[in-house]
Amino acid sequence: MKEHPLERFGYCPVCGSSRFSVNNVKSKRCGSCGFVYYANPSSATAAFIVRDEHLLVVRRGKEPARGTLDLPGGFVDMDETAEEGMARELMEETGLTATRIAYLFSIPNLYEYSGMVIHTLDMFFRVSVADDAVPHAADDAAELAWMPIGQLHPEDFGLLSISQAVRRFICEWRGNS
Repeated sequence: MKEHPLERFGYCPVCGSSRFSVNNVKSKRCGSCGFVYYANPSSATAAFIVRDEHLLVVRRGKEPARGTLDLPGGFVDMDETAEEGMARELMEETGLTATRIAYLFSIPNLYEYSGMVIHTLDMFFRVSVADDAVPHAADDAAELAWMPIGQLHPEDFGLLSISQAVRRFICEWRGNS
């Protein structure tokens, strides 16, 4: 297991005291001012967009897992719902406007960013877009492709939660086809 995120924080963010110590598995408490900091997961989203039995996939343009396959999505911003974050990330990465967003399931993940492991809760959605909408790679998407669902290989998806979600999606797709 990689370093726990709380190990990186040696000083209280409220008063600056070095008496900032482990309170329990998910928090630290300041021995000087009493402030308690909880390391909760960051919210992230990913979209399953299907057209004619093809899934829209992204080739990652940045680390982590640069060059591997991914799903459109990303982190939810403060003051956004998961659905708003999903719609925004979809627009940023593909230029597509979501016409329907339906929650499917979630998977916890570890995401390495700037030399630190971030715990995330990745929420997966079935997203609809206009039938004639044409996606364009933008933001951190190096390229986009429509891949036949029958030819997807979960191991080609570089992030663990995405790989697990694609495996689950394929199994459910086959069960419903």
